[in-house]
Amino acid sequence: MNLFALLVWAAVLTGSALLIVHLRAARADRGGSIHDLSEAAFLIGGPPRVVDSALAALHSDGRIAVGGPGIVLPRPGAAPRSHVERAVLQELAAAPHGALHDLRLAVMRGHAVQEIGDALAARGLMVPPEVRRNGRRRCLALALGSFGMFIPSIVLSVAVDLDSFQVPFVFKVGPVLFAGLITGLVCGAYNAGRTTRGGRRAAGAYQRDHAFAPDAAHQVALRGLRAVPDEELRTQLIAAARMPRAAHASSSASSSASDAALLASLHWCAGTPGNAGPCGGGSGGTGGGGGGTDSGFGGGGCSASACSGGSSGSGGGGSSCSSGSSSGGSSCSSSSSSSSCGGGSSG
Repeated sequence: MNLFALLVWAAVLTGSALLIVHLRAARADRGGSIHDLSEAAFLIGGPPRVVDSALAALHSDGRIAVGGPGIVLPRPGAAPRSHVERAVLQELAAAPHGALHDLRLAVMRGHAVQEIGDALAARGLMVPPEVRRNGRRRCLALALGSFGMFIPSIVLSVAVDLDSFQVPFVFKVGPVLFAGLITGLVCGAYNAGRTTRGGRRAAGAYQRDHAFAPDAAHQVALRGLRAVPDEELRTQLIAAARMPRAAHASSSASSSASDAALLASLHWCAGTPGNAGPCGGGSGGTGGGGGGTDSGFGGGGCSASACSGGSSGSGGGGSSCSSGSSSGGSSCSSSSSSSSCGGGSSG
C-alpha cells in the first residue's frame, strides 16, 4: 500500500510538472511588436474589434453609410485602404441585403481577419487555439484525475487500513491529490489567456503610443464600440453585436461539407470555457474604457461551423477568451471563448 501511495505521488507530481512546463513553453516571451492597426485591434479585442474598427474607418469618411435597421450601403467609388477594409467592401458587394450583423460575421470569418491571428501567433504574441485546446485537456485531466482518486482512496482506507490499524491511505495521498486538483484548476485559468506576455506588452505599448489618435479607427480599436464617434453607427454596431446567433446557426447547419471544412479551418473562432467564444452573441467589449489584453476576447458564442454575432471588447481592461473568451476566442467555438470571430480581450 505504501508503494501504491508513492506511485500516486509520483504520477501527480510528474503530471503537474509537465503541465506547467507545457503552459510556460506555449507562452514563451519571444518579443515582437504590432505592425499595424488591424493587428492591434485583433490583439486587444479579437476579430470583432478588427471589423468594427474597419467599419468605423469606412463610415467616418463617407465610404459607406449605415442606417436603420442595420443596413450598410457602399458609396460610389469607395476604395479600401487596408486588407480588412477590402474584405468589408467585397463582402458588402456580395451581400444579398447588406445587413450589418451578417456583414460583421462574414468578415470575421474571412481569411483577411483570420490570418491576422495566425500572424500574431507566429510572432509569439498570441497562443494558437490548438495549443490552448491541448492545454485545456491536460489541465482537465490533471484536475479530474486528482479529484477522482479521492473516492478509491477513501474506499481503500475503509476496507484495508482500518482493519490493519495503519495510517489511512487517503491521508497518505490526500495532500498530493489536493495539490494536483488545485494545480489543474489554476493552470486551467492561466491557459484561458489568448495573449502571451509579449502580446500584452506590445498591446500596451501600442495603446500608449496611439492613446490620443483622433481617427475613428484607432478609437474603436483601442476602446471598443462605445468609442464610435458617430452615435447612429454606434447604436447600430452595438445592436448587431448583441444580435442572437439563431438565424445564422440555422443557415449554417444546412451548409455543404466543403463549407464546413472551410469554417473548421477558421480556428480563431473557437470557444473557451465560460466564454461562448470571440465571435458570439453578447457584446462584452462595448464599454468605453480602454482595455488590455490578457486572457480572452470576451462574450459571444461561436463554433467551428458557425459564429454568432458579438463583439467583446475590453471594457476596462481585459482580453481574450474568449472568449472567451467566453476570452468562444480559436479566437468563437472555442467559447471564448473557440476560428476567430470574437472580441474582447481581458487577460
